[in-house]
This record gives sequence, C-alpha cells and structure tokens, in this order.
Amino acid sequence: MKPLDRSTIWPYEGGEPGAFYYQRYAHPTGVAAERALGELEGGSALLFPSGSGAITSLVLALLEPGQTIAHAEGAYYGTALLFEELSRWGIRHVEFDQTGPPPDDADLVWLEAPSNPFLTMPDLEAAAAHPAPVVVDSTASTPIYLRPLERGADFAVHSATKYLGGHSDVLLGAVVSRSGTDAERLREFRGRSGIVAAPDPCWLLLRSLRTLRVRMERHTATAQELVEKLRSHPAVETVRYAGFGGLLSFDVADAEAARRVETSVRVIRNATSLGGTESLIESRSRWEGDRVPPGLLRLSVGLEPVEELWQDLQQALESA
Repeated sequence: MKPLDRSTIWPYEGGEPGAFYYQRYAHPTGVAAERALGELEGGSALLFPSGSGAITSLVLALLEPGQTIAHAEGAYYGTALLFEELSRWGIRHVEFDQTGPPPDDADLVWLEAPSNPFLTMPDLEAAAAHPAPVVVDSTASTPIYLRPLERGADFAVHSATKYLGGHSDVLLGAVVSRSGTDAERLREFRGRSGIVAAPDPCWLLLRSLRTLRVRMERHTATAQELVEKLRSHPAVETVRYAGFGGLLSFDVADAEAARRVETSVRVIRNATSLGGTESLIESRSRWEGDRVPPGLLRLSVGLEPVEELWQDLQQALESA
C-alpha cells in the first residue's frame, strides 16, 4: 500500500509545476488508485467523488446541447433522474431495450451490465456497431466479470462506492476510457469543474482493489446458491440474476409483503446501496414507484455464510 498523501499543494520544480502542484488537478494517492483500476479495466481510469459525479462529468465533457443519450431501460433509476436534470442544459435522453440495438439517432449509448434492479445484460455487440460512443455502467459486474473496453465500449463507468470499494466506507465514482484522447478531455473537464476525488477515499479504494477478486468470487458463489433456493420458495414469484456477482432481485406478492420481509430480516440489513461485505435488502418501490413491481426486493449478497443468509431469508419470507 502506498502512503496516504493529503497534501493540497506541492512546490514547483525549478520554478515550474511538476507532476503534482495542486490537488484539484492530481494527487499521488488518486493517481495510484487510478493506475490500479486502469490496469484491471484495460484503459485510462479517472476517479470522481461519487458515481453520479463521474456520470455528470462524462456527459458534460462529451455532449453538447441538442444531443441525445439513449440509455438502458430498467437500469439504475438515479441515472435517468440525473439525465433529466441535465435536460435543462439541452441534453435529451430516451430509454431503449438494451437487449437489442440502440436507436439510430443516439449521440451517446448508455448501457448497464447488469441493469439494477432488473438484472438484464446488454447486447454489447449491437451497441459497439452503433456509430455513437458507448458507455457501459459495469458497477455490478466489476472488471472481474466484464471488461467493457474489450467488448467494444468506449467507456466503463463505476459507482466505486459499491463493489470496487466493497466495505460500505467509500464514496467514489470512476470512468475508464479506451482512448487516451478521451481520457485527457475528461481530465481537463474534471480539473476545471472541481469534480475531484479526495485522497482518503482513493486510498481506501487501493486497499479494496487488493481483495476484489476473492470478494467477487465469494459474492457469486453465495448468490448462486441463494438464487436456486429462492426460486423454489412458494412465497417468491420471480427471481432475477445475471449469473454472476452479488446483486439479485426477487418479487413477493405485493408491497405489503415486501415491507414485511425487509423488516423481518435479522442477519441481512434493511438498508440501501449494494456491494459491501454485509448483505443488504430493501423494497425498491419506495424509491422507484411504479417503475418496478410493488413486491420487488433487491438483495445485495454479502460475505456472510450462505447458511446464515438462507435461514434469515426463510424466516423473513414466512411473513410475506
């Protein structure tokens, strides 16, 4: 682990700025974390203070008023809300079924692999054939299970708060660019706008990347077993899972049943977010309304023993 450097300034070298001179443009801890993530993804990584900060920076750096984002329907609802905010600056957005090709008139294609909370996977080949730049939000897959740049995408985006950080103690976002030119354009925008990640969360990300593979493999093994058990439970109507990772969702009868399940768990925490060492469950209709089935529960599988998690789910589902 490299030492944590919280400096905001560094002396000039021979009267000229060196590699580091003011934290808003770059700092040693951030550069080390970006290098580590870039090696995992196979591109040039830049870190931001949150996933939403990363998305905002990328869209504003790439697009002009009047241009259109085609984004995956059923993907994280906060992304669509952010795009709606940006519509005040003349940036349009439309949803499309990411299991098929993007609309012809898109200026930026935005995919999510897998989507949250519906767990669909995009048709990456069809998206890569589109002339517009392609962004893949691969927060839930991580570079352990998907390296979007190798599949034709121009950018990979992460809420690094989730699996990359992995301990529910980091708020960060990341953009990994295939093109060095795109990375420099985004770096310039980040420095001018000040949407910059601080040293402390970057240092924690460096810590977490060292265990990413073993954590993701454990998340996956546990989730796969829970999915099979949930599919055979009489109180569960639908189970959604991409086949890898720790994110899944399932439906019970209605909103009241979902409420009873999420408030009855004892080992699993009734909380938002995902990707940490602790398992989390919540009814998504409280945030997303009619966009999701009323009985949909999102489960982020942590690192607890699978037997403990299943016993907890069983007793909670008795109330459904």
